[in-house]
Amino acid sequence: MGFTLTFWGVRGTVPCPMASHMGFGGNTSCVEVTAGDRTLIFDAGTGIRLLGRRLLDRGIARATLLLSHTHLDHISGFPFFAPVYTPGFALEIVSGHLCAAGGAEAVLEGQMRGPLFPVPYRTLAASLSVTDVEPGSTLDLGDGLSVRTAPLNHPDGATGYRVDYAGRSLAYVTDTEHVPGEIDRNILGLIAGCDMVLYDSTYTEEEYRQRVGWGHSTWTEGVRLARAADVKRLVLFHHDPDRDDTGMAALEAEAQAAWPGHVVAAREGVTIDLLAEASAG
Repeated sequence: MGFTLTFWGVRGTVPCPMASHMGFGGNTSCVEVTAGDRTLIFDAGTGIRLLGRRLLDRGIARATLLLSHTHLDHISGFPFFAPVYTPGFALEIVSGHLCAAGGAEAVLEGQMRGPLFPVPYRTLAASLSVTDVEPGSTLDLGDGLSVRTAPLNHPDGATGYRVDYAGRSLAYVTDTEHVPGEIDRNILGLIAGCDMVLYDSTYTEEEYRQRVGWGHSTWTEGVRLARAADVKRLVLFHHDPDRDDTGMAALEAEAQAAWPGHVVAAREGVTIDLLAEASAG
């Protein structure tokens, strides 16, 4: 029995494949979670392309893709995800922000229409299923996997997820904007007591003041929420593409000084063993 996560893409907004950014990574949002023999994928940013190749190399034949939302930086890798072109591969796609607007499948199909993309969604060889859920619902994925959802404050909507497995818990909370001076009760309830939380830490407090309404948060708000919710470990996520490795290291150090022993910034290519992390904590 294992419970691990691997970062395949940690940036927001747009890929930044420059040498100055490679220490933390340049691909947009994609996180792989393995729970026993199950594979969960959070978001389909550009990081999902390499993940797809690795899944096929490992002989993985099914996965569940949980979309926080369908802005381009979170779905632009989907047309380049090799498993969806592979007969016999089964992909369940879950989304929680478009129930009232026709569902996520229409968006995924739309970005693969001409003149945007040459291969139509309907010709994909894999077995695809799309489930649109109301934020706040809980999904039983079987095999001891429970996934709770919560609505996030983001333009066009977004969904946060919490995975409970083997007595441990992980939350994926990206693309959300806080209200200064207020605790987001939706997030607080979702992450309460979590072993690890990935949180949208795009901006510093100074940067946020210039970008109110853009749908993103700060590492300071992440620390505030995590402490209030008795979270064991906070992972800063959805890094600003304008922040190079030097800037990211400085931001991470500042967050770690504010909450020693509990904060780390996500780095592309890093795998975390959640069972070992929880035991150590």
